Amino acid sequence: MKKPLIMLVCIVSFLATQAQKRSMPIDTTVITEHTTTINGQSVSYTAETGTQPLWDEMGEPIATLFYTYYKRNKVNKSEERPLVISFNGGPGSASVWMHVAYTGPKVLKIDEEGHPIQPYGIKENPHSILDVADIVFVNPANTGYSRTIPESGKEVNRDKFFGINADIKYLAEWLTTFVSRHNRWLSPKYLIGESYGGTRVSGLALELQDRQWMYLNGVILVSPADYKSYGADNALSSGLNLPYFAAAAWYHKMLPKELQQKDLLEVLPEVEAYAINKVIPGLAKGGFISEKEKQAIAEKMAYYSGLSTTSILQHNLDVPTSFFWKELLRESKGMTIGRLDSRYLGLDKMDAGSRPDANAELKSWLHSFTPAINYYIREELNFKTDLKYNMFGPVRPWDRRNDNTRDNLRQAMANNPYLNVLFQSGYYDGATTYFNAKYTMWQIDPSGKMKDRFSFKGYRSGHMMYLRKEDLAAANDDLRDFIKQSYTEGKSAKY
Repeated sequence: MKKPLIMLVCIVSFLATQAQKRSMPIDTTVITEHTTTINGQSVSYTAETGTQPLWDEMGEPIATLFYTYYKRNKVNKSEERPLVISFNGGPGSASVWMHVAYTGPKVLKIDEEGHPIQPYGIKENPHSILDVADIVFVNPANTGYSRTIPESGKEVNRDKFFGINADIKYLAEWLTTFVSRHNRWLSPKYLIGESYGGTRVSGLALELQDRQWMYLNGVILVSPADYKSYGADNALSSGLNLPYFAAAAWYHKMLPKELQQKDLLEVLPEVEAYAINKVIPGLAKGGFISEKEKQAIAEKMAYYSGLSTTSILQHNLDVPTSFFWKELLRESKGMTIGRLDSRYLGLDKMDAGSRPDANAELKSWLHSFTPAINYYIREELNFKTDLKYNMFGPVRPWDRRNDNTRDNLRQAMANNPYLNVLFQSGYYDGATTYFNAKYTMWQIDPSGKMKDRFSFKGYRSGHMMYLRKEDLAAANDDLRDFIKQSYTEGKSAKY
């Protein structure tokens, strides 16, 4: 008689376990206390991680966003301390990348160039900007532990979340609640966005000012994606790639000797000038360019890119970046180079083809980031859940229509004399290239009347330039200087 009873108990226990619904609390916080050392100074801070709801017009929760908020302790007038609001991109990417590799108090255990090592994990970040500013890392809907909430018996209204303008609108609402809950209305505020996050924060700058009456001191665009130039005619979008080709070829020692023996920063201005003055005008002529001019441009592009004149002519001067990643080391090493960081090498099934089988750098990054963030949130920040942390969440299809974010940033700056903008890019980024970022910066304010409020910083690494130890220090110092210089205490906001 005992055996059936034991079996029955097991079945009931199994069914009870199966009946539990895996979900995220809509509104919750977990607080932990920490101490670290930044630039040789001991810094005590509070880490708050949790979820905060987003409500619809009827006051019903339609999403809950997961965030991590770091606030330095033992400071005077903490409510007036600078606040940095951090987003990654994708769209569909969690906040993990800058959180545990760039500005936060902890960074990955990786080698000095950014490659994964075991045992995986995290360590103190001696370069974090937490000494000068508090930071909140925000995960948009369906990224990290953030989730949309369907109405009873209905599907989630995707139009409220998954598009350029919807994303900007709901995040501005969410941020207003966060700033109110944490008494940060008096703080100088900064938005930082990486990759697609650059599009996001460019739009948020105006949305926060015009719809939430929240004004900013700074916007930081890290390896920004600008779909205005990517979607432009080939003469522009392709012509802007040559300086990146030169940088990647220089790194892999594929340039002619007279260029290779120069420092990278000696080579790039020359290539930039040629791209603007010769390549873009040449591409603009299309099939009506003279054979003599076409040949001359192809030869010079080959000189600057490490590609052959023949392959460039076969593409009618319009060389896809995907072909470059496949072609550059095809003959010399039989390897591909990375898209987001062309220092990384990949191995394809066959040498033939026009594009790599996979993105070598992204596979490497997921190798180290995924175990680190899952361990860190659970074991050090003490936030426990069985929900999967979405490194990349289900947000597609993504509505890219009516993208006015570049002009939105210009309008926000024009209406706010305090607002300054910093661009940060890696020279070896082949997805959102550094020269494209420069071009975006030049185009935001065609009048040139605000150009003294823009700055650009380049680094000898890729899309996530902070993975390289030397650039982690330099990029954080650049952020620190930007915050200090744009913190205009006592200065009137007027023209």
